[in-house]
Amino acid sequence: MTELQGKEIGERLKSAFRLSTRPLAIYGSDVLPTGIPRLSEVNRCFAVSLFRIATGNEVSAVYASADTSEGCCPGGISHMGFTPESEEINYFVSTGRKDIRGGAAEFLKSSPEKVGACFKAMGKITPPGKYLVVSACDALPDPSPDVRSVCCFGTAEQVRNMVALVHFDRDDPFSPVIVPWGPSCATFITYPAGMVENAPANTAFMGPQDPTQNHSLPADMMALGIPAKMAALMVKNLDASFITRRPRVAFPDHGKRQD
Repeated sequence: MTELQGKEIGERLKSAFRLSTRPLAIYGSDVLPTGIPRLSEVNRCFAVSLFRIATGNEVSAVYASADTSEGCCPGGISHMGFTPESEEINYFVSTGRKDIRGGAAEFLKSSPEKVGACFKAMGKITPPGKYLVVSACDALPDPSPDVRSVCCFGTAEQVRNMVALVHFDRDDPFSPVIVPWGPSCATFITYPAGMVENAPANTAFMGPQDPTQNHSLPADMMALGIPAKMAALMVKNLDASFITRRPRVAFPDHGKRQD
């Protein structure tokens, strides 16, 4: 990952931002992970599975691959780069078509053409290995794998603070953090892990903006997908930043007036 290992980065981020959730690490493996359930054994959806890992202790990691895709969300498996994008998804995400899923539609885009254009703009999606693994940082094996990115779930205040730390040593006021279009799993995994050809590098991805996950995420919770090198730099910047030097600004007592 960097000289800072995944476990330490997760521990430092959790402590500094007072997270009640477990930071997650995304990495690839060409060897079948042992002692880790495949995605479909936890939930068919990547986003739901990630949230369960982050908020509980029963499951600490999941893996997915092209040959273990049965029972998984087809869109999620496609967004991990394990299967080609289906034209049917263009209709399902937008206006629907009678001969596709009985006409069911999510109405997230104005037309199937707009969906197709977005997918084309993303470019090729390449998995980080034969197996994609998502693990709580505190459950990463030793020696640490090559972590591609970190995903943190938090309240609005916690995510605001994380975003502010991303901006701490950047001279571009606009692009270090963005809210991209796409499914929740892309925001949590694919974009920050560098798996999408045209996704901007050295950028954190905030969201999800995907309303289809509103049923599974608390109304006051968001997430930040952070490339590994950026997450390590955030940890290094903690002591010089407002998080350490002005903690009452970062985490005010909301029962008292702040002047």
